[in-house]
Amino acid sequence: MDIQKELFKLQDEEYKSFHSRLMPTVNPELIIGVRVPLLRKLSKEFAKTAEAQDFLLTLPHRFYEENNVHAFVIEEIKDFDEALAKTEEFLPYIDNWATCDMFMPKVFKKNTDKLLAKIREWICSDKPYTVRYAIGLLMKLYLDEEFNEEFLELAASVKSEEYYVNMMIAWYFATALAKQYDAALPYITDRRLEAWTHNKAIRKAIESNRIDTATKHFLRAYTIK
Repeated sequence: MDIQKELFKLQDEEYKSFHSRLMPTVNPELIIGVRVPLLRKLSKEFAKTAEAQDFLLTLPHRFYEENNVHAFVIEEIKDFDEALAKTEEFLPYIDNWATCDMFMPKVFKKNTDKLLAKIREWICSDKPYTVRYAIGLLMKLYLDEEFNEEFLELAASVKSEEYYVNMMIAWYFATALAKQYDAALPYITDRRLEAWTHNKAIRKAIESNRIDTATKHFLRAYTIK
């Protein structure tokens, strides 16, 4: 299967124009314009072919959608160690928030204990999207039954000037306020986050349907002017 050829068959110019505006870090000429459901369907079929293994060895890719296919093929890997290794190989090539946020190998959910050590490494990376990915995993996998208060401190300890890193920290704490309110609240009331991130976390919490109106009013009072 010629994956690039198949992607262009699915091209939607209107979607390309719309999606390009959402990703200012990506050259629009490198976006084909394929809607995510179609991309996932193609990737699932492609993952079953012999060509998929060779594709995972050919980094970097040219097009944004090729990177997303790469990510979705990794999602289908059933062996934890292999999925982890392929994810680590791929992370340095991520150059946008969308690719970063849309993939997570399914096998990670069943191996959160083993995954945690790697998250601690990734969160200290000098590559912003690797850091964002690590915080995203903390948000997706460790705010429910796997929750530990130390993970809040791990996310709060990240100091960055990168917009997309700080936005993920804010998103993490807004989600933590919805899921682990008592533990997360002191990070807001004690102003433990950078001012911009602090205010974004409050704003995202206020926009959440999972937080009641009274709590939203309470949080709004902690906005830093």
